[in-house]
Amino acid sequence: MKIGFNMLLWATHVTEDDFKLLEKIKQAGYDGIEIPVFEGEVSHFQKVGQALKDNGLNSTVVAVIPDEDHNPISPNASNRKAAVEYLKWVIDCSQACGAEVICGPLYQPLGMFSGNGATEEEKQAGAEVHRQAADYAANANITLAVEALNRFESYFLNLTDHAAKYARMVNKPNFGILYDTFHANIEEADPIGCIEPNIDMIKHVHISENDRGIPGKGHIDFPATFKKLRSAGYDNWLTVEAFGRALPDLAAATRVWRDFFDSPQQVYTESIKFIKQQWQASA
Repeated sequence: MKIGFNMLLWATHVTEDDFKLLEKIKQAGYDGIEIPVFEGEVSHFQKVGQALKDNGLNSTVVAVIPDEDHNPISPNASNRKAAVEYLKWVIDCSQACGAEVICGPLYQPLGMFSGNGATEEEKQAGAEVHRQAADYAANANITLAVEALNRFESYFLNLTDHAAKYARMVNKPNFGILYDTFHANIEEADPIGCIEPNIDMIKHVHISENDRGIPGKGHIDFPATFKKLRSAGYDNWLTVEAFGRALPDLAAATRVWRDFFDSPQQVYTESIKFIKQQWQASA
C-alpha cells in the first residue's frame, strides 16, 4: 500500500513554483503525489518527473475531459476520435512524470447532462475510446482508473457497480476504476458493501472526507472502509483528495464555500497520520 497526496489543494497545474512542496510532502511520510494534467507540454512534465525523483516521490495523475469536442461518449465520431488523441496526450504527459495511474472522470465533461442516464450507445462508444486509450497506456506501463462521480457532477457513472461493469466491458487488464469515498458517501446505498464485489476492478482509491476537508474529521466511516479494502486484498494507492479555497475556480467547481482546515500543512500532516493509524488498525 502506498499513500499519496493530490496536488489540487495547491494548483491545477504543477509548476516549478510548487516544487518546494515536494520535500515537505516527502518529509511528512508520503510515497508520492497526484498530479493534475489539465494543460501543458510533455517537456514540462519531464521536469516535474525529475523533481519527483530528486525528492524520492512516485506519482499518479488525475485528469478530466475538457469539453464536448473531446467527449468519449459523444454521438459525433470526430469528437470521439479527438477524445482518443486527448487521452493519448494525457498518457504522454503522465509517462513523462513517471506516473503509475491516471484516474478521474475520463468519460465525459464535468457538469454536462443529457437529461437521462447513460445509454447503451454511449457505453459502447466510450468503451471503444477507452480500449484504444488503454492499449496506448499499456505501452507506458500506466493503468487507467475511471471515477464514478455523484449525480450532481456526472450522469454517466455514479455507482461503483456501474463503473466496474463498464470497466469489464472495456475489458483491458490496465483499465479499472477509482473508488472515491466522497462520491460513494453520496451515491451508494452501502459505501462499504460495494467494495468487495468490485475489488477486481478497483485500481485506485481517493481518501476524501464528506466535506472535502481533513480525512477523519467528518462522518465517512474510514475504519470500515480500510478494513474492507484490506480484507478484500487492495494494496495500491490511497491518495488524499482535499479541497480548499485557495484556487477560486476550483473552489467554485467543487462547491467549497467555507474553510475546512486552518492550513494546507494541517491537511497533509494530519491526513497521513490518520491513514497510517487506520490502515494498521484494519489488519
